[in-house]
Amino acid sequence: MKMRYTWIDEFLLQKPGVTKDLKEEWNWIRYQIGGKMFAAVCLGENDEPYYITLKLEPAEGDFLRQQYEDIIPGYYMNKQHWNSVKPDGEVPDDLLKDLLDKSYQLVLAGLSKKKQQEILSGAAAKNSLSCCGTDCTTCGCYGNLCKGCNESLGKVFHAPEGKACPIYECSASQENREGCRGCEKVPCDIWKATKDPSLSDEAFAQNIKERVDRLRRK
Repeated sequence: MKMRYTWIDEFLLQKPGVTKDLKEEWNWIRYQIGGKMFAAVCLGENDEPYYITLKLEPAEGDFLRQQYEDIIPGYYMNKQHWNSVKPDGEVPDDLLKDLLDKSYQLVLAGLSKKKQQEILSGAAAKNSLSCCGTDCTTCGCYGNLCKGCNESLGKVFHAPEGKACPIYECSASQENREGCRGCEKVPCDIWKATKDPSLSDEAFAQNIKERVDRLRRK
């Protein structure tokens, strides 16, 4: 089967506290919150998506299975609480996004209150730090003109219209890297080319040092 819902990985990883791994024994790509799976892309023999599995309230899952032939009881999961969606089926994208949201919320709600707070507060702090180490919460445009680097996928207010910041574009193109952290070229020529014209050379050098320090502490 081919994956119709090509947005699913990016959509799930943007949620607070989400991690993903590959359960090799099952050949499942699992998406987890607090160490608990809330969604999975089940892969077949040729590593092509076979099912998208998620958790729902039993009554809603039963209703949806009657409405869509592409939604079946959970594949190798508890049939009452889990449901599987064919990746090349006719379930509307917006509906699948809503179901994934609900699955995330169900599993999150099943964690202890302390764990929930740790995950959400940690994610909030993480999301406010951009890929280049800028703390978005210190910017007067944050929450007003701009949602922040991570939330807007680099399309911040000062980037070219419709395009991502060059630093974000470079960072996002690299696999297995969280922002610029760990890149041996930092601060690179791209960083230096994005100098705020309102800063003096001395102030810009200090700004770069502070951003690098934040990335190292991350």
